[in-house]
Amino acid sequence: MKTYLFTLLLAAGSLTSMAQDSLSVDSTKAVNDSPKSKKSIKVVGVEIGKSKGDTTRKTSSKFSFQLTFSRIDLGLATFLDHGSYTLSDENNFLENKQFKTNNFGFEFLQTGYRFNSYFKIYLAAGLDWNHIRLKRDITILPDQPKISYKEEEIDFKKNRFSSNYLRIPLSFQFRSKDDGRGNKVYFVAGPEVGFLITGKTKQVSKEMGKVKYKDDFNFNPFRYGAFARAGYNGVGFFVKYYANDVFADNQGPKDFKNLNFGLTVGF
Repeated sequence: MKTYLFTLLLAAGSLTSMAQDSLSVDSTKAVNDSPKSKKSIKVVGVEIGKSKGDTTRKTSSKFSFQLTFSRIDLGLATFLDHGSYTLSDENNFLENKQFKTNNFGFEFLQTGYRFNSYFKIYLAAGLDWNHIRLKRDITILPDQPKISYKEEEIDFKKNRFSSNYLRIPLSFQFRSKDDGRGNKVYFVAGPEVGFLITGKTKQVSKEMGKVKYKDDFNFNPFRYGAFARAGYNGVGFFVKYYANDVFADNQGPKDFKNLNFGLTVGF
């Protein structure tokens, strides 16, 4: 999984550079060659890794609708039990290997309005995964009215408990002027909601081999929170916090929150 994620990020970075060069040449040519270049041009296109803010700035259009591959997040997922990073005895079955418990996500669609060269608002859609690497040799049980588990006499090489959400953030983007290298500083923040797609367990052991199971696993079907991203030249850091509980009402621990942070590519 790690190899896949890092390969994806490297590929995104390479494609970003290629896409930016291509889009820049095409946009300039379109504006210069057209006798009606002074008229408003609606920007509809595909971006990879980085916002098409530069392209919209070269035209007079302020609205945009784009397929995209950006805001690619790769970081750590952590959990707060009544505001503490230490889990209570009641919830310690969810104790995890912190540096193997990760968050990964990206956005594939966005529509927005640019007020000027420095400020833009856009609504996006994307996918978001939390992969919890459990410490204990347990099995999270599917199809239960409340999150349940059973102890196993198996030494799991991998015991992963995951959730996958459709994420819909409303972003307020601020960016600086170009520096001497033609790069910008970005800051993006706003609210975000999510809708559960599926939950999943993946266990690997000598005794059972590889076992996967999909279910909702009592995850909250709807989540809401806020996020912030800051970076330079398309690379930076993110933090995401969800204000409601990880698990559905009366189906899991109360006041059990999710906090994610790490690296991000694309603004």
